[in-house]
Amino acid sequence: MAGKVFFSVTMSLDGFIAPDSVPVDDFFAPDKRDDPDVQRWMAQWTELQQWAFPLRFFRENLKLGEGGEEGRDNDIARETFERTGASVMGRRMFDLGEQAWPEEAPFHTPVFVVTHTKRDPWERPGGTTFHFVNDGIEHALDQARKAAGDRDVRIAGGGATILEYLNAGLVDEFSITLSPVLFGAGARLFDGVDATRVALEPVRAEPSSRVTHLTYAVRPR
Repeated sequence: MAGKVFFSVTMSLDGFIAPDSVPVDDFFAPDKRDDPDVQRWMAQWTELQQWAFPLRFFRENLKLGEGGEEGRDNDIARETFERTGASVMGRRMFDLGEQAWPEEAPFHTPVFVVTHTKRDPWERPGGTTFHFVNDGIEHALDQARKAAGDRDVRIAGGGATILEYLNAGLVDEFSITLSPVLFGAGARLFDGVDATRVALEPVRAEPSSRVTHLTYAVRPR
């Protein structure tokens, strides 16, 4: 039995999943660390994702050492990882991640990168192999489904790629971790959503001491 296609993101209270566009191409280069625009972007991103950093699962997955917090936030982070048999992402997200991820990338499954260029698969330690698909989002998803088996496929990001899958009617479910921060500007996940085609059915709402986890099933309108 095929699994679901889903996405899971953290969102600010005013609807943004990231600050403004990354200010420089070589964002993670050592000589950019003192750039005020880079520092501002990283400060906002860190504030948005602050709920995840103390979690035991986060520390385990990124090989940051033992310890960390248990609880429902940690359970949800672990459950999201364990349900995922393969991931799909856009090229922009991959390009940033290639600079930032540790050698053992944190997916530990096949990842299918939607791109316009050809590239051989890139295998990393720990079970992550990046496959580059240059013939459209549906072909990338077909390959991810086959790789995932009876587990789920996660549309990992970025926001434009998630929205493309959502508008195409290819997403079954999504979760938003609502973080109590305000950006005022940035990347809105649902800016450009085709509301004439997408209807939502509430599945679950779980508050924790830091965030609120919201889950919706996606239905055709």
